[in-house]
Amino acid sequence: MNVILVRYAEVGLKSPGVRRYFESILLDNMLAALARERIEALVDIEQGRIYVRTDRINEAVIALTRVFGIASVSPALECSSDMEEMQRIAADLSSLVLGEGQSFAVKARREGNHPYTSMEVGKEVGSAIFLTNQDRGVRVDLSHPDVTFYVEIRGKRAFIFHRYIAGPGGLPLGSQGKVVASVYSDQDALAAWMLMKRGCRVIVWGDEHIDILQSWDPNLRRMYSESITAAATEAKALGAVFGYRLDDIEYIKKIKLDIPVFYPLVGMTEEEITTRLQAICAD
Repeated sequence: MNVILVRYAEVGLKSPGVRRYFESILLDNMLAALARERIEALVDIEQGRIYVRTDRINEAVIALTRVFGIASVSPALECSSDMEEMQRIAADLSSLVLGEGQSFAVKARREGNHPYTSMEVGKEVGSAIFLTNQDRGVRVDLSHPDVTFYVEIRGKRAFIFHRYIAGPGGLPLGSQGKVVASVYSDQDALAAWMLMKRGCRVIVWGDEHIDILQSWDPNLRRMYSESITAAATEAKALGAVFGYRLDDIEYIKKIKLDIPVFYPLVGMTEEEITTRLQAICAD
């Protein structure tokens, strides 16, 4: 693989001006995530798709899947949009990916003018993959394949890949306002994480269970003010976030702040919270 295709989430739904602003923040966050791991990379954006070129593809994928605003990434092989070259590259990739007796499918999409249709690309590339692996008993299955090969053609370039790796989605961190998070439990940390996913820069009031958040924002800021109100005032935060649920209504009643208060877990069950925590704590 020689390039990573990065797809953003909600950023693409914004108006052109807002989208460019969010794209700029997202690119900065991506570069920061790569720099923290000392990964040298070239990052550029074209027509809503971000391309990351680096010699350390696998490590870069891990770093990028912890960047808010990214919907998914795909390590890919880049080549020209010449049919024979696409066939050759896809066949080489398939020989590394397909196992004995596995089924496969090819999905092609393109932008620009080409002397072939997307359906023809799928047919010709699929034929090349089959011929390369026929001695291993591979077969075509367009409904439920074991492996799907994707061919994405943009002008004179083509990108061939077989994986979509999910990112956290949401909005780029720092694209919205600052909030103060009271973090004294894993549940509080999850509530703060959910505001981070909405683009908020979280400032932690407290000194426990913050390792969960630091893995998503190594520059996480902590405050030790005597109260969350004082912390919010000092940080010029637009709101505060707590990890209370509906079962904690008596605690919720006691919170009296002059800024908006968010309870993102209020409608979640214990099982849902546990599942979310396991997901965001996974390596």
